[in-house]
Amino acid sequence: MNTPRSRFAFVSPLLVLAVSLNTPTAAIASTNAETAGRSSITRLAAEPKQAPTGICPAQVGSALTQIITRSGLGQTRLGVLVQTQGTGRQQNLFARNATTLLIPASNNKVLTTAAALQRLGASYRIRTAVYGSTTGPTLETLRIIGQGDPSLTTPQLNSLVQQVSQKGVRQVGQLIGDDTYFRGPATNPNWDPSDLTEAYAAGINSLILNQNAIGLTLVPQRVGQPLQARWDDPTDASDWILENRTVTVSPSAGESLDTVRSGNTIRLGGQLRAGSESELVGVAVPNPGNYLVGKFRKLLTNARIAVTNSTLVKLTPAPPGLVELAAVESPPLSELLFETNQESNNVFAEALLKTLGRLQSPASQNATDSGVAAVKAILTPLGVNPNGISTVDGSGLAVRNRISPEALVQTLQVIAQNRDAAVFRRSLPVAGVSGTLKNRFRNTAAQGVVFAKTGTITGVVGLSGYVTPPNGPPLVFSILANYSGLSTTDVRSAVDQMVVVLARVRSC
Repeated sequence: MNTPRSRFAFVSPLLVLAVSLNTPTAAIASTNAETAGRSSITRLAAEPKQAPTGICPAQVGSALTQIITRSGLGQTRLGVLVQTQGTGRQQNLFARNATTLLIPASNNKVLTTAAALQRLGASYRIRTAVYGSTTGPTLETLRIIGQGDPSLTTPQLNSLVQQVSQKGVRQVGQLIGDDTYFRGPATNPNWDPSDLTEAYAAGINSLILNQNAIGLTLVPQRVGQPLQARWDDPTDASDWILENRTVTVSPSAGESLDTVRSGNTIRLGGQLRAGSESELVGVAVPNPGNYLVGKFRKLLTNARIAVTNSTLVKLTPAPPGLVELAAVESPPLSELLFETNQESNNVFAEALLKTLGRLQSPASQNATDSGVAAVKAILTPLGVNPNGISTVDGSGLAVRNRISPEALVQTLQVIAQNRDAAVFRRSLPVAGVSGTLKNRFRNTAAQGVVFAKTGTITGVVGLSGYVTPPNGPPLVFSILANYSGLSTTDVRSAVDQMVVVLARVRSC
């Protein structure tokens, strides 16, 4: 089973604004969008082509210092560490505030996914199962037990229904959603409350369906007409009120989108140009466990399995003696990591964090807190300095997170020695090619040779990963910029210039 392409991988912005596509890139940097989002739109220009000349490792320090000085990046809270990759004693090519704790944004996902790969292994799968009070056509209860599979979608839920039907079940007294696997709040108390209706900040519980979000595709029509809105899951249309205040505009006009959830109403605003590509938007569901169980009941009804009484979401464990009737599994962890890092998917990252927490401390009453502790406990024995990690979530959405560039580089170094190192590297966006780096580094020396995790929230730009220069030693780097007074675009441009320098390193 392949991981579905994320509808909600617009996952690191803390601030979502409508932006004009006729505006210069620098003027729209306040959107802070890591990827082109469903509630915001960005178009990133290709980087200017760089000269192919190489530099020696000994020249890296002066070259990076010049960029920092020229760009004004030196006025920011900037942490940088560049090392040669390998076992044993690595050579530092450049270090600036390398042990300083800085806000990492989505670079936090480097720690979460590395710890998950180390602890769980690339073939690990997350299971969702359905249990009956007994067997036979009539059941007193039918209980669906989730373990926080972030990839579970309506088709997989329907597969469970079909399996139940094939067991001969025709009548259910009460349908129960078992939401006990992850204990503690579904939403992180450290997240900005204004983000909590956004799909990138959806709650993470044991019963996740469709990434706990309602998705729509907006398609331009003729000029003057509203954008066509297509539901990801057509059955959502009966449960939600859609107010479509969008409009299709001329090819010369600007583009913007705004999506707001209020109760069970989704309000769409903004405009797209006639003939332009469709855009994806989404909002978080307010009660994710109820969303899954309600959808499950509808699917059971469609399969002619009647549910007599009201459905419940329970936070108490299942009684002994239940009989398993159906089960589905997630794709292997290797595919979950790919979605997490390539698309910077917060829902996947937080689900993996809580999975680690649940496995590390089964009795914990807060899966997020135990997950944060588990990440540090997993990485520290490998050689990652625990003093360089002070986090409160797994995705990087919280501004309270602090990580040092040293801890990120150490994590990248040690996971490169893991037997599944290729799985981890494959999960990272490739400069100018894929994921959140698809539109960065094009036509530069970095294109195709930089594998790195992006990070962007308000006031933060980060990039950490690997560089494989064609004529030089492989490198590991982390750059974290926490700033004020500079635009996101200016900071990101300086960071990218620094990485292009690393891609030009040659052996000499």
